Amino acid sequence: MTLSIRRLTFCLLLLLLPGCSQQPEPVFHDQYLAFGTLIDLTLYGVDAERAGQVSDEIEQLFQRWHHDWHAWEPGKLTELNAALATLQPVSVDPDLLPLLSTANRLARLSNQLYNPLIGKLIALWGFQGNPLPKGTRPDPAAIDAWLKQVPTVDDITLDGNRMQSRNANAAYDLGGFAKGYAIDRVIELLRARGIDNGMINAGGDLRAIGTHGKRPWNIGIRHPRNNGLLASIKTGGDTSIFTSGDYERLFELDGKRYHHILDPRTGYPATGSIAVTVVNENAALADAAATALFVAGPEQWLTIAGRMGIDRVLLVDSNGVIHMTPAMQAITALAADIDTPVEISE
Repeated sequence: MTLSIRRLTFCLLLLLLPGCSQQPEPVFHDQYLAFGTLIDLTLYGVDAERAGQVSDEIEQLFQRWHHDWHAWEPGKLTELNAALATLQPVSVDPDLLPLLSTANRLARLSNQLYNPLIGKLIALWGFQGNPLPKGTRPDPAAIDAWLKQVPTVDDITLDGNRMQSRNANAAYDLGGFAKGYAIDRVIELLRARGIDNGMINAGGDLRAIGTHGKRPWNIGIRHPRNNGLLASIKTGGDTSIFTSGDYERLFELDGKRYHHILDPRTGYPATGSIAVTVVNENAALADAAATALFVAGPEQWLTIAGRMGIDRVLLVDSNGVIHMTPAMQAITALAADIDTPVEISE
């Protein structure tokens, strides 16, 4: 992208007072492409030169992470997956270690409903860059074969920087977690550079710190079945908002929707939910939890949320019923035209 289209610096309107003027608060905006989505950076109260330098640093990080963490294009993660398939001990790149350790920990917290090791199942469904031929589904026999040896993080041994798998089906795909982890690292960088007010938004999944000028951030949540809004959420000083939905990556066949959020217990797209939004200070946790609670569905989501330490959740089930925790209800305003049933669950 050229600088003319990828970087815009705005200023708020001057507030004129008798005999003097108040300096406008600078607002900086930039965009990058990574992780298959458009990433937006917004900073408040930072001069253009310093903001531009930090933004360039962030873009370089995203490009490196996109390459290193990619599940099917050549990079550090694909090299690791190939090595794990030998079932022999392998050395893990130091840059991958904290990422994989966090993914493994969150998988255990979620009772394996967020499972970062289902890369081969995702590939069977054509969601790893090789879409299935139009009008086809995966071979049920291939899914059945995968289900006979479902990989989990309990199949992985990590000792220092040495990792070993005892399951040949294990292959990391971090699509349900990598954006959140990356966003947390970006927020750490902003704070290390003395920036306390800003937002990083990766395709609608985001973390916002500080304030939007003199106001709190107000974030809209997309309706899962139309182009309008389902709700808006007012954030505090540090808030991550992540949504998993059946409308993001999918194909339809014989009137049935096949989306990319796969249930590792069945080998097929998860049923029961059409969208889950999670709010938490930690973006990596919110990202993984949104996936896990979507898979858990309306019958198990409260249990899994409790295991993961999540208290702000909005789930829309396949009947259109909205389920919310009391803590989520306290910060959420449903759109005026929403007339579907709402259940508050504790």
